[in-house]
Amino acid sequence: MSALRIGFFGSGKMATALAKGWIQAGLTTAERTIASDPASAARDAFAAETRAKTVESNREVARNSDVLVLAVKPQSMTALLHEVRGDIEDRHLVLSIVAGITLAQIASGLVADRRVVRVMPNTPSLVLASASAYSAGPHATKEDVALTDRLFNSVGKAIVLPERMLDAVTGLSGSGPAYVFVAIEALSDGGVKMGLPRDVATLLAAQTVLGAAQMLLQTGQHPGVLKDQVASPGGTTIAGLHALEQGGFRAALIDAVAAATQRSMELGK
Repeated sequence: MSALRIGFFGSGKMATALAKGWIQAGLTTAERTIASDPASAARDAFAAETRAKTVESNREVARNSDVLVLAVKPQSMTALLHEVRGDIEDRHLVLSIVAGITLAQIASGLVADRRVVRVMPNTPSLVLASASAYSAGPHATKEDVALTDRLFNSVGKAIVLPERMLDAVTGLSGSGPAYVFVAIEALSDGGVKMGLPRDVATLLAAQTVLGAAQMLLQTGQHPGVLKDQVASPGGTTIAGLHALEQGGFRAALIDAVAAATQRSMELGK
């Protein structure tokens, strides 16, 4: 596995998070990682975080990699595939992390029998805590699926799903870290409003979210059950939960996932 050469088309935040995560997990090395990007600032940031090589040429990335990660903006995918179509060979496994772009669309831009897996990860891969889902194309082998599973489970948790569900994954876990950051910021603001120092409020808010998530994952209990265990009759928590209901907290999160899912579908058109 340490001999695996991984190349990124696009060196933005998600590519950087994955590259750094895979290097930290020991699945590749900085010397065997390469990324291309037309923006020098993006290349410089990728190199600073990963110590890997960056180039302007997409074709150079293809020539020097075994696994190729499509990590460009959806609007740039058609041009990228047209450019590198002749450089992607039988030996390459292609992993697409581009929101909304289907396996069929990728196949249409490449030679038809190329090995492709579509993945939707999220940025906590940077701290080995990503939530990812993936779907293999018709020409991906069992070995390709096993490698994809190993790569993305090394930076968090990864599950295989039918491709039709990946837009919803984008709306939930792909965009979800941003929703959680807003929630942490708001909890911290509440603490500051009630007299806590900002650094203390932010630490308590972030640790509370982390602990609650770990508790849910480790116990396997329904979140409603765990919520009820905190909310004692006539206590502080039920008063706070009532305020959340009045503010439309649940509906706002549901709407956020739905809106991001719809946008993912639009990007693929």
